Amino acid sequence: MNRVLIIDKPRGLTSHDVVARVRRMTRTQKVGHAGTLDPAATGVLVVLVGKATRLAQFFVDLEKCYRGRVVLGVTTNTQDAEGDVESTADASGVTRAQIEDAFAAFEGESEQVPPMVSALKRDGIPLYVLARRGEVVERAPRPITIRGLTVLSVEMPEVEFEMTCSKGTYVRTLAADIGERLGCGGHLGTLERTAVGSFHVDGATPLDKLAEALASSEGVGYSMYDALPFMPEVRVTEGEEEALSTGGAIEVDSERLADMAGSFFRLSVDGSELVAVGKRVDQPDGSGGDAAAPGKIRIQPVRVFVEPV
Repeated sequence: MNRVLIIDKPRGLTSHDVVARVRRMTRTQKVGHAGTLDPAATGVLVVLVGKATRLAQFFVDLEKCYRGRVVLGVTTNTQDAEGDVESTADASGVTRAQIEDAFAAFEGESEQVPPMVSALKRDGIPLYVLARRGEVVERAPRPITIRGLTVLSVEMPEVEFEMTCSKGTYVRTLAADIGERLGCGGHLGTLERTAVGSFHVDGATPLDKLAEALASSEGVGYSMYDALPFMPEVRVTEGEEEALSTGGAIEVDSERLADMAGSFFRLSVDGSELVAVGKRVDQPDGSGGDAAAPGKIRIQPVRVFVEPV
C-alpha cells in the first residue's frame, strides 16, 4: 500500500501514536507523518504509507492553518494547558483593541525561539527530555512567517483566533508571546490544525473511522500522484521514464514548463502514476557539467518511484 492519508487526529494522542495505529490497520511497517501535532492538539495530520513516506519533505514545507484559543493571565511551563502553572495575573483590564493590536504585531516574517518542551534536539537529545531534567539551554531563533492572524472572539480571559503559518511555527510559543506582549502572560488553551496546504480537516478521515474506510471499496486517502496537487505536472515519454528510473536527468522543451511555477514537479506518463518528483536544474547535478541544450530545460529527479527496466 502506497497512500497519503489525511487523518483528523483526536486529542490525547501523539503523532507517533497515530502512526502506530495506522501501521496495525494497514499491516505496513513503513508509515510516517509529515508535521507533528502535540497530543493536546487535534486536526489534520498527514500520514504517509509505503513508498509515500519518501514524500514527507514536500508536505512538511506546506503552509498550515490553525484555529485555537489563547488563555490570558496564566503562564505554564509548556506554554499550553498541559503544563504546570508558573504564574498568574489579572487580565480583566485588557481590552479587545489591545488584544487585536498584540495579535497584529506578530503577522508577517519574524524569528521565533522554539520552546524547551519540543522534539528539537541538542547533541542528539530531545529538548523535552532536557526540560524534564530541569535544564534550560539556549535555542537559536528560527525564521517563520505568519499571515491571516485574526481574532475571532474575545470572552475574557479566552481569545479565539485563526491563522496561517509556515513550517516550524510553534503556535503555543506564539500564544505565550502574545500574553507577554499584553503584560499579563498567557498560554495556548486549545488548538486545531484546520488545513495542511489544500488538505482541509473537513475532508480528513477521523482516526476511529479509518479501519472502516480502509476496508471500503471506495478506498481512502490519495495516491502519491493525486496527493501532490501543489506541484505542476510534467508528462514524460516512456523513454524519459526509463532515464528517470535510473536517476538520470531529462531535458524537456522549455515551452512545456513556460506557465509552471514552483521548485518541484510531479512527473508522470499517464497522469495517474507518479514516476518521480523532479527539480529544475541548470546543470546535471546543480553545480557542474554541461548546460541544457538550447530551448531545453533539465529536470533532475529527487525522488524516483519506478524500477529500472
